[in-house]
Formats: sequence, structure tokens, C-alpha cells
Amino acid sequence: MNQPIIELKGVTKSFGPVNVLKGVDFKAYEGKVTALVGDNGAGKSTLIKGLAGVQPYDGGQVLFGGEPVHLHHPKDAAKHGIEVVYQDLALCDNLDIVQNMFLGREETRVGTFEEGRMEVEAAAALQTLSVKTVKSLRQKVASLSGGQRQTVAIARAVVKQAKVVILDEPTAALGVAQTAQVLSLVRRLADHGVAVIIISHNLQDVFKVADDISVLYLGSMTARIATADTNPNDVVGYITGTKTMEVAS
Repeated sequence: MNQPIIELKGVTKSFGPVNVLKGVDFKAYEGKVTALVGDNGAGKSTLIKGLAGVQPYDGGQVLFGGEPVHLHHPKDAAKHGIEVVYQDLALCDNLDIVQNMFLGREETRVGTFEEGRMEVEAAAALQTLSVKTVKSLRQKVASLSGGQRQTVAIARAVVKQAKVVILDEPTAALGVAQTAQVLSLVRRLADHGVAVIIISHNLQDVFKVADDISVLYLGSMTARIATADTNPNDVVGYITGTKTMEVAS
């Protein structure tokens, strides 16, 4: 537990003359939920896109399990078990739950999809997460609620045996009951040993589910603190730049 599964050291990213990430340090641990918070323009999306291999960092170092790695392409991230659930979820409404969970990585045998095997693995992934809100694995995603869609997107990462799951605003536009369902799912994911990174503007959700909070302010990490050791008012201060703390490397 002392060694983070993901560690960023002094990562930088610029777009033309704009320095979006200014030597950021960041850590995420197996079995823990790490919240990444910050105002719009703080650099959260850029940091995550670097981890996903979508927009490689310009400088700095990425360590995975203590070893240096290079994330120049989404395939590099996937190879190390890093999965991102984006806010739009990237689900296909016209396909059912099983088809969405295996989209792009279908199980095949002699050129034919192994539907039975995929259905068994999809059911196992949902059972692992104690999901009971889905009536049938063959439901079209178009018929699912927002919370159920988020569940399918998270379970897809479980099917891929992800070691790190990054969730971008997972409770945005969800009702109270659906938000509670998704947060419970996030907690269970971490309890199964996955390192979960959650990006959220909702501090109430963050304090319900996160073990640690990292705060970005204008491209710099201004705070990294255990949730139990802080409060929403202080975190708002870190987010707005009115409060700072010494961030240990």
C-alpha cells in the first residue's frame, strides 16, 4: 500500500504558449478512491488524457507499479490496465449490455462471436460489483436509466480486468437515488483492489466516496490530503487558490 500503482512526477503539458500542466505530481493507490478536483481550466482533463495515452505529456515521468512507463497511445494505457470511463460513457444505444461491455474486444472462435462466453463474463463482472438493478443482460442500452448506463460503463472496465479506473464526472446529471447507486458501485470497485480516480465537481459526492483528494489549481497541484483530514470549506479554498498547502512529493 505504500507504493502507488500510478505515480506522476513533474508532468508537463503545453498547447502553444499555454502551460496547462506545470510540473504536476500525482499518486493513486490500489484499493483506494482518489478524487481529482479543481475548477474549470485547472488541468484535470489534460492530466487524465495523459494517463489515458490520448494526449501524451510533454515532460515528467510516469511510474506504474514503481516502474517507468511511456503512455503515447491509448493502447499503451490499456496494456497496463488503465481504463477511462468518460462523461459521455461511449455506449452504443442500439446494442445490448453484453455487446457494449465487449465492444471492440469481442470474444471470437473461428471467426464467430462467442456470445455465450461473453454473456457469462458480463454476468460475472456485474456480480462482482453486486449489481442488482439490471433486469437482463440483453437489454438495449437505450432502455437503461442514467445510473444503469454508468454501471455498464464501469462493469466494462471490470471485464477488461482494469487495475486503474478513471471516472470522469460519474454522477453528473443523475438523480439522488442513481447517484447513491453509482457511488456505492465506485466504493465496491475499490474494495476489490482497483485504484479508482474520480473527477468530480460535486464535493458532497467526493467526501462520501474518496479516500484521498488531490486538488489542481491553474495547472499546479496545490493540495493532496486524506479526506478524513480535511473538510469541504478547506477544499474549496484549495480549488479557488485562497488556501494552499505544502504538497509532499
